[in-house]
Formats: sequence, structure tokens, C-alpha cells
Amino acid sequence: QVQLVESGGGLAQAGGSLRLSCVASGNIFIIGAMGWHRQSPGKERELVAEINSGGKPTYYVDSVKGRFTISRDDAKNTLYLEMNNLKPEDTGMYYCAAWDPHVDEYDYWGQGTQVTVSS
Repeated sequence: QVQLVESGGGLAQAGGSLRLSCVASGNIFIIGAMGWHRQSPGKERELVAEINSGGKPTYYVDSVKGRFTISRDDAKNTLYLEMNNLKPEDTGMYYCAAWDPHVDEYDYWGQGTQVTVSS
């Protein structure tokens, strides 16, 4: 099992910045890629950014390109999401997730951290 705990969410003004963190524990050796997902009010959960096991970002949803940066520090077992130039539409619950190559899906999820951006 892998446990994921997010932090860093909160309230920000449009144009501001936040940095999300996600600390992994447990059987972390099974983790492949990692990603940040978000669920905005009235919308389905979507993948926002993904990074492979080698530390290379492999995906950003179009709406965050140029504003968000995903990174990971495996020495600290921590995944990050740097969010700049925030917009009200970035509001939502942000979830850290870990890909399990054995089942070929995101199989481990954190509890989420709320991000609210005011205009």
C-alpha cells in the first residue's frame, strides 16, 4: 500500500501563486508516474499534470500550460505542483495520485487539498 498526503492548498487571489506538496509513504518502490488531478465544482475530475518515474513532466492539461509546473523529489518522497498566475477557474479540490504499473492505472490517491481562487 501507498499513502499520499497533500498540503499547500488555500485561498489565493487571481494572479497569485500556490505550491502544492504530496508526501508519499509505504511501499513507494512500486510507484511509477505521479499526477495531480482536480475536481472543480460541477465538473468531472480531470488530470491536470503528470510526471514520469524519471522526473520528466509528460502531461499538462491545456488550461494550465505555461502556468503550472509539476516536479518530484524522490529523495524526499514528495510530489509538487507549482501554480502561478492563478485564475478563478483553477478553483477545485486537488488530488495527488500514484500510478501502479502492476495494474496500469492510478491506484493510490490522497485525500485532496482545496484550492480557491478569488477574482
